[in-house]
Amino acid sequence: MKNQDKNERVNKLHRIHNLSHHHHMRIRWQDFFTSDNVTSAKDANLAERSVIVGHIGMMLLSYGTGAWRVRSAMNTIARSLDMTCSADIGLVSLEYTCVDQDGHSYTQALSLPSTGVNTTKLDLMEKFVNEFKEDKGNWTIGQIHNRLSKISQMKAAYMPWQVALAAGLACAGFIFLLGGGIFEVICAFFGACAGNYVRRKMGDRHLTILANITVAVAVACCVYVLVFYLIRLFYPISLRHLDGYIGACLFVIPGFPFITSGLDISKLDMRSGLERMAYAVMIIVVATAVGWVTALCLNLHPQDFLPLNLNPTLLTSFRLVASFCGVFGFSIMFNSHPKMAALAGIIGAVANTLRLSLVDWTVIPPSAAAFLGALLAGLLASLVRKKVGYPRIAITVPSIVIMVPGLYMYRSMFNLGLASINAGALWATKALMIVLCLPLGLIAARIIADKEWRHAG
Repeated sequence: MKNQDKNERVNKLHRIHNLSHHHHMRIRWQDFFTSDNVTSAKDANLAERSVIVGHIGMMLLSYGTGAWRVRSAMNTIARSLDMTCSADIGLVSLEYTCVDQDGHSYTQALSLPSTGVNTTKLDLMEKFVNEFKEDKGNWTIGQIHNRLSKISQMKAAYMPWQVALAAGLACAGFIFLLGGGIFEVICAFFGACAGNYVRRKMGDRHLTILANITVAVAVACCVYVLVFYLIRLFYPISLRHLDGYIGACLFVIPGFPFITSGLDISKLDMRSGLERMAYAVMIIVVATAVGWVTALCLNLHPQDFLPLNLNPTLLTSFRLVASFCGVFGFSIMFNSHPKMAALAGIIGAVANTLRLSLVDWTVIPPSAAAFLGALLAGLLASLVRKKVGYPRIAITVPSIVIMVPGLYMYRSMFNLGLASINAGALWATKALMIVLCLPLGLIAARIIADKEWRHAG
């Protein structure tokens, strides 16, 4: 009896010493299970089965997907384990209830310390859910725990310098598509590399998002100007080429929360949609404000780029290449593996070049062209998904991030900061119209190509 009491005290102390010291305390999922690892998940008690559902939902949420996909996966797992699941999903939080056939229920409220995007893990989680469904939930608790642990413990696919190069490639392509020339492209490449390298290193140290964005944008702008003046030491270039400095900061565009917010709102997941939108707006406001302050300190003033004077055929060819590079770079930043990133790049190259061509050579307004470009990207992604099985969102979001009007947003903030209300409101309106039309294009594509999406139930 004394030995039993002693063991209980030791176990209690062991549990206390293993409690998380983080502000958002980490969940020890294995502590929820009293059944052994060889027990079938279907034979586990209600609490254990419910925890499996919640664990999967939280993992998907942490990898950047929207509420509809998180709920769909949780429902699939719950059905396989003979339960009904009802979930309320936000940007970093999840409340859900599982009900078994006897009417007993189990409820949990969970939260994440932060949000992010990892399309490779998202792909693995979707494969996990599909395999679980095909096997009708006949997996042991040990199998499930090992599979989930293997995915969650995967390290980032790319080193900080690789992600930095991806940001440089993305922003170099981005600035050309905005009208920049070779000097803007070179300076934006080095500025974005430096800025995103700093951003990644700060992220690895779990520094707060606002400090992360502030320092990264400031470093990107300063390195752009530094590279410009280094080039000017050896080649006499016009100061007008400084106007592309904002291109070095475009790696901070919150493409995933921006696009998924529109998708969630369209499915009446208002909490998730509004929280994602607020998060995206926060990042954009901070980034543009820091860019504005940096520009004032360095005496920079955004203007229209010098004309490139390229014929339509050559311009279209360069746009295809630049769009591919931009989307490929953003995909790598989202931790996509190279094949997934290349596929998104091809789709983005076609869709974005169509958008720009419609703006330049037809009377279609930019917002309508953005809608058509996003619609084409969504339809192409649906076709590709049937062939290769990649998550649709992992292909569509990178392919239309290149269409987000980051320059318009910055010019709006710059003019508002100088109390040029008319000019600031004009750029803000242009940006808003395009931002609204991008998710609408994807929504239309999903309604056309996805049978499950088009139904409300």
